[in-house]
Amino acid sequence: MTEATAQTPRRVLYVDDDEALAMLVAKHLRREGFTVEVATQAQQALDILRESRFDAVALDHFMPERLGLDVLPDIRAMPNAPPVIYVTGSEDSRIAVAALKAGAADYVVKDVAGEFLSLLSSIIEQAVVHEETRRAKAKAEHEMRIAREKAELLLREVNHRVANSLAMVASLVHLQEASVQDPAARFALAETQNRISAIAQVHRSLYTSDNVSSVSMTEYLTRIVQDLEQSLTRDDTTSHLRLETDPVSLPPDKAVAIGVIITELVTNAFKYAYSLEQPGPVLVRLARVGTEGLNLEVSDNGRGIKMANGEVRAAGTGLGMKIVRTMAMSLESEVAIHDNGPGTRVQLAFDAA
Repeated sequence: MTEATAQTPRRVLYVDDDEALAMLVAKHLRREGFTVEVATQAQQALDILRESRFDAVALDHFMPERLGLDVLPDIRAMPNAPPVIYVTGSEDSRIAVAALKAGAADYVVKDVAGEFLSLLSSIIEQAVVHEETRRAKAKAEHEMRIAREKAELLLREVNHRVANSLAMVASLVHLQEASVQDPAARFALAETQNRISAIAQVHRSLYTSDNVSSVSMTEYLTRIVQDLEQSLTRDDTTSHLRLETDPVSLPPDKAVAIGVIITELVTNAFKYAYSLEQPGPVLVRLARVGTEGLNLEVSDNGRGIKMANGEVRAAGTGLGMKIVRTMAMSLESEVAIHDNGPGTRVQLAFDAA
């Protein structure tokens, strides 16, 4: 017996229609430190188990009214059923196999000399310890699952509040834009609003998703493209956005970086790719490359952003491309600009993991 058994006796129910043998087994187990109760009939054993808690059951195979194999499923079906050690006087291994398949924790073969008694006490102790370990693990996993669900609920609420706060900031920027007369200042404020919206969309995707640790890029980029098209399309501009994306989910930090990159590149394309007389499409494409890679492209069929000397044609501050390169660094990627016509294609390759 273990030290734990000596301090807290295991309660064992021994079920056997042979009263003399049952008393002998009970006497031996009590000497080993167990608390033992005896049942000589199957129904009696089931009634006792429904009324009291036991740490283990030793169940005999041959009984007059029901075989142990018939009783075993009834025991295992009880709430918090104790482990069952199957006891048989038969050497037929098929009985032992059948008992194990029916849910017995172990089995022991009785012998005339009674040498099985020491083995029985050892098997009972092992079965009880194994069951206690299993239940402790199940309890810990349940508590961990509850804690994770609470944490996810809290994180979802945080994302909800952050998304709402960023949406409010974006609305304030929009109001400021409406009050400004200078076209350049108004466009700069519109760009700022789009950057804020790109980040807000990540948090919105997280609190509306069942998975708070990853963002569905199809849903996320669809919302970004819709926001950009609504923000950038004016009466004097008929360029339009098109989105192509493979099904992929990414961590929030990568999703934010991609969203900001797309926002900046699309804004540049709307500003510089086409003239008013010759508008055209802007394509956003996110595609898988192999098993772990992703390729992001924003392309147009316009006049190109580089001049003959290699300088960027755009007359802006260059802040947009600085932001793009900064976000690319967070993805451990580099920005590749392909300007060999027609139009311009900006490409980034990075890992999905």
